[in-house]
Amino acid sequence: MKFTAKARAVLLGLCSAGALTLLAGLGVLYGADLTASDAWYQQRSASDGEIILVGIDQRALEEIGPYSQWGRDVMAMAVEALNQSEDCRPAVIGLDVLYAGETDPDMDQWLAEAAGQYGNVVTAGAAEFGTAMVQGEDGEYRLEPFSLLAYDEPYEALRDVTTQGHINAMLDADGILRHHLLRIRLPGGEEVPSMALAAAQKYREYQGEEPPALPPVDSRGFWYLPFCGVPGDFDQSISVADLLSGAIPPEEFAGRIVLIGPWAAGLQDSYLTAADHSRQMYGVEYQANAIQALLWGGFKQEAGESVQLLALFLILLAAFAGFWRRRMAAATLLWAGLAGGWLLLCRVLYQRGIILHVLWVPVGVTILYVGCIASNYIQSALEKRRVTSTFKRYVAPEIVSEILKEGSDALELGGRLTNIAVLFVDVRGFTPMSELLKPGQVVEILNRYLTLISDCILKNGGTLDKFVGDAAMAFWGAPLPQEDFVMHAVRAAMDMVAGSQALSKELLEQYGRTVSFGIGVHLGEAVVGNIGSPVRMDYTAIGDTVNTAARLEANAPGGTIYISRAVADALEGRIRATSLGGSVPLKGKKEGFEVLTLDALID
Repeated sequence: MKFTAKARAVLLGLCSAGALTLLAGLGVLYGADLTASDAWYQQRSASDGEIILVGIDQRALEEIGPYSQWGRDVMAMAVEALNQSEDCRPAVIGLDVLYAGETDPDMDQWLAEAAGQYGNVVTAGAAEFGTAMVQGEDGEYRLEPFSLLAYDEPYEALRDVTTQGHINAMLDADGILRHHLLRIRLPGGEEVPSMALAAAQKYREYQGEEPPALPPVDSRGFWYLPFCGVPGDFDQSISVADLLSGAIPPEEFAGRIVLIGPWAAGLQDSYLTAADHSRQMYGVEYQANAIQALLWGGFKQEAGESVQLLALFLILLAAFAGFWRRRMAAATLLWAGLAGGWLLLCRVLYQRGIILHVLWVPVGVTILYVGCIASNYIQSALEKRRVTSTFKRYVAPEIVSEILKEGSDALELGGRLTNIAVLFVDVRGFTPMSELLKPGQVVEILNRYLTLISDCILKNGGTLDKFVGDAAMAFWGAPLPQEDFVMHAVRAAMDMVAGSQALSKELLEQYGRTVSFGIGVHLGEAVVGNIGSPVRMDYTAIGDTVNTAARLEANAPGGTIYISRAVADALEGRIRATSLGGSVPLKGKKEGFEVLTLDALID
């Protein structure tokens, strides 16, 4: 079945948009998209100052002792210190430390009495999740990857007199903490709120206000947490040691939410968060961010995957239609508008509570943009190739490039006056040797020498004008301007001499004879362009500069490079040359024309 060009374009657009949408749905951009979303969405904002953190920090560990040796009396004294004043009591005291199981009866009782005396303490529980076999409503058993395996709660005396909240910090698959588990449902049907939710509810109750609104959660009970600060933003540098010593006046905590928890690296309670991928945030500060978000409201909800995938497909399909066979400038403007517009839309919708994938559209349209531009370029190159194939058998590749660049005008007869360096080279001793060899051997040797000449010219950026028997002509400085083109010309000449020495040694071993190059290089103005007739023309150079270079080569002995004073002056200080004065008469030149031998390149 044969498709029209338009049908092929439509089919290609559908396949391209569909393939990119499928890759996005399979999670190819998962990690990069989450990283970009964190950078684009998470923004620092000042907290309302109602949350105070008291850290179990390094100074406390130094003054009180290693944390493993702390008794529960330390936390009991901290709670008593916070509640010591009837007028300056905190609204909520959150203990971000798990006190599961009984230890010393006296200390356990002390902590329970201190925490339960005023009813403002929230204690921590912790759940363990994993994969387990679960019986569904249909009676069938299936593996559930997010099942509650165990739950640790405060010891009984402490649990009975305080409010509980879990302190689980659940990382996303990329190891970043960006969601918060609102509640845990225990096997008996009881629900345990997070410590952040329990603290926010107790705080609102203290203020005589309605409980905070609850954020929208996903199927597992998680909600997206907009962090209000990066690690350290909630830090007031208050240590448990300061609290116990009475260094902080009670008024500092009056009516506020006080969270006590680990604030030392060795206690291993820190995480990389969406707010900052490079610095870890302590768990107690994560709880503070969650509490602040619950008190503020304005929750965010991730848009459904299916809706976003459909939108992505339609946008990519439209983008393909806009990029296909468009000029570079128009396609680039469209690409910038789609990518930049999507980022702006993501920011606007985020402010309105909807979270979109930041990278899906920009990456998709970028791939289509690059692909369509590449396709357009290939199509253009194929057309150029058809033109090139017409001329490449007659002219050098550089000339074809000039013709393609200048268009049909370049095919007209004519030229321009250009300053160029011209090189002529001839194989000395080739004719006598060819008389002694078989024709096949003659052609083989000649081809090897001409290949060497061609390689040296092209390697040094020259234009190979023509071969005439065992001689060749090349020039530099045209068809395109070149930097340091005179040095390129003499370097090509030196490369020819060096290459011919190894080749001559091989010929001497095989045939008992050797050959060498005679080379001439001159610098000056010449007419460069298409010269000939409308049915047969050559891109070449003509003029006195060309004739002089040919005369220099004709007089140069084998293995010698003759250059003119113009070349020597242009490369003064960069070559070593020996002047022969006017001792080498050149046909068509007045007496006194100075000829020099090129001995070496200094640089």
